[in-house]
Amino acid sequence: MRFSYLKQIVEYMRHLTHITAAYRVNDTTLKLVFNRENSWNFEMQRGKSAITIGEIPNRGKMYQAPFDVLLAKRLNRSSIQSVTLHNNDKIIRICVNTSGSYKSETTILQLEFTGKHTNAILLDKEGIVLEALRHIDDDLSSRSVRVGQKLGEIPPPPYEPQEYPLEDVRAYLLEEFARRSNAKLEKLKHEKKALLKKRLAQLQKHLSQLEDETLLMEESEKSQYAGHLVLANLDAIKPYEKTAVVSDFDGTPKELELPSGCTSASGCAESFFKRSKKAKQKAHGLHQERANLEAKIRHLELFIQTVDEASTPEEIALLFPPKNTLTKQKNSDSIAEFWIEGVKVSLGKSEKGNIELLRNAKSRDIWMHLKDRPSAHVIITTDKQQLPEKLLEAAAKLCVDFSVFEKGGYLVDYTPRREVKLQDGANVLYTNYKTLNIQKG
Repeated sequence: MRFSYLKQIVEYMRHLTHITAAYRVNDTTLKLVFNRENSWNFEMQRGKSAITIGEIPNRGKMYQAPFDVLLAKRLNRSSIQSVTLHNNDKIIRICVNTSGSYKSETTILQLEFTGKHTNAILLDKEGIVLEALRHIDDDLSSRSVRVGQKLGEIPPPPYEPQEYPLEDVRAYLLEEFARRSNAKLEKLKHEKKALLKKRLAQLQKHLSQLEDETLLMEESEKSQYAGHLVLANLDAIKPYEKTAVVSDFDGTPKELELPSGCTSASGCAESFFKRSKKAKQKAHGLHQERANLEAKIRHLELFIQTVDEASTPEEIALLFPPKNTLTKQKNSDSIAEFWIEGVKVSLGKSEKGNIELLRNAKSRDIWMHLKDRPSAHVIITTDKQQLPEKLLEAAAKLCVDFSVFEKGGYLVDYTPRREVKLQDGANVLYTNYKTLNIQKG
């Protein structure tokens, strides 16, 4: 960010008196809520730092690192003592005071918009580091950032910054939020759609290469018929012969090609019956595989449409939660998992996934489904029965987005899993439900 902009933003911030809440909304962005009209975002990504005003819809992850715990403890419900531009550099210092039952504490949140040194650091009133977004050791930088040590100064820039007056600071911050969100949104849409379309092409290719079940069933019936012909003409079958002339069931002669390696007539019949059974089993397996592939293709087509219709980067981030490398449990290929405000929301990609979801869900988990029409089943994993409306609506929107292509208004029923009875396949009966009205597109 330009130094001139930071100077004007700091001047504007001086009319703010309290911090209601402070937390991370993603790996590098801090949210400071000053009041209803002022929900500010501090993007602390190296080389792309910024300050904006705007509401980020949903947090996919709840951060619980030492920095986040202390940030909330020291800044939530705090009074702002001062906002200054530190050391005549791109460094904002927000000094706050929190009053507890026994004592009051002074904390400094230092936000450094300084290129490679970009960081968010919590300090006590003596300048000792309490915590930091990025910890930096002595061997990595000329200035270390380590808990318990006094924070050193960043060398001032070797040039005189130019002035760039802003007509309206608040308008600039609102516009910057919209501009950055739109740019990030388009970039994410392009990247994620390319990834999904690649997967879709692979599945479509696999589907196109499947054998025809009809031809396999015809082969099964043909082999079974040949087996019965052999049994009806045992005396006409000679061991190790390649063909035999047999009488069909209507008495007409018929030349029959025999399986290789048959040592007896009964062995030839058994070989034909085995061939028939194998073709029939393969046809049945192909039918299941085809159904699974078609369900996955539909899921991906809905996924691509959902990404395309997303209106914020956060909506797309919600659709692509980071993989948990710590757990050894393998996720089901028939179930999609999302995280909304730190709560796991699972969605069936197919009938198999819907059944699996219902069987594995706990009685207090929340179940969702489109009203009076086929849809994906959704399970919110929770032991709470009073969930925030925002979370319920976000989960219900997933249910709609991954069930129908058409835009419009849809009703989504939800109830605890214990109120849902599984019938044939993924069909269910449910009671004691509530309904949400969700708009798609």
